[in-house]
Amino acid sequence: MEDNIQRNRIETDSAKSGRKIFWIRGIFLAVTLSWMIVIFSFSAQPADDSGATSQGVGAFLAELFVPGYGDWSTQRQEAFVEKIDHPVRKAGHLTEYAILGTLVTGTVFSFGLRGKRAALTAEGVGVLYAASDEFHQLFVPGRGSQITDVLIDASGFAVGVAAVFVIFRLMSRYRQKREHIAGLRETERTVR
Repeated sequence: MEDNIQRNRIETDSAKSGRKIFWIRGIFLAVTLSWMIVIFSFSAQPADDSGATSQGVGAFLAELFVPGYGDWSTQRQEAFVEKIDHPVRKAGHLTEYAILGTLVTGTVFSFGLRGKRAALTAEGVGVLYAASDEFHQLFVPGRGSQITDVLIDASGFAVGVAAVFVIFRLMSRYRQKREHIAGLRETERTVR
């Protein structure tokens, strides 16, 4: 009788764990695919629209970080935004792929891969997606494809992958430290 109760508890816990993993995978996949769609939509913008978007971001960043920018003449502001347009675009590539790197790595982890295998799988997905994104831009009016953008995207992706590994490592160390302290406290109670 007790064995049946214990077996049922284990089966129930296992089923709950399976549902939890299913939902975590689903959420990671949905968010990852959504972010890929965001990247695709940026890449699908014709050159003029894309330029306007990046110049808008440049003007926003100038407002935030350049003292007195708001007091400048319109001509000076436009010249400044034009000057920082290229770095803003490249930083955008790096950032959007760093975010994608974290999401893809989380997805890969949710399927149970760890270590080098997880990193290589995630980075492979990132490089393939970056290359396909650049290929896609060949068919967008006024846009082109650049190998340097694939390299920037892959670098951003690698930053995202590394960030997830660092976060998991820190969480693991914290968990181990907590368990060690709990073990010491339990030993101390036992000794008393």
